[in-house]
Amino acid sequence: MSNIARMHTAEHLLSAVMRKHFHASRNLELHLGEKKTKCDYPLPRALSNEDIRRIEQLVNDEITKDHPVFFFFIKRDEAAAYDLWKVPQESDEIRIVKIGDFDAQPCSGKHVSHTSEIGVFRITSCDLRDNGRLRIRFKTL
Repeated sequence: MSNIARMHTAEHLLSAVMRKHFHASRNLELHLGEKKTKCDYPLPRALSNEDIRRIEQLVNDEITKDHPVFFFFIKRDEAAAYDLWKVPQESDEIRIVKIGDFDAQPCSGKHVSHTSEIGVFRITSCDLRDNGRLRIRFKTL
């Protein structure tokens, strides 16, 4: 299993935590890397050290639950409940990646088969950009 699959699945967990606990609608930019990954969120405030520790704990809690990670396909007209902003308009069939009962999002990338394969999630840096986006960099150990 590649580290990209671990990082990508961790990004799904992070994005779900940011939506559910920090009211960030989605990640606006993503760069997956073998050693570290960065995500930008529409959250125009910096995070405190307490916020960062809370995010790490929430993501790691979901990792340790060992959720199954799987995908299924749906037709575009069945996808109203999903955020389709990254899905090409011409796509009639949409791949949904589901992480247990915690998250389900359209995605075409590679993922682990269970969240416990991710390892430990750590935020390496977090800063508020001039464009009002919050950038979170993380790695998996």
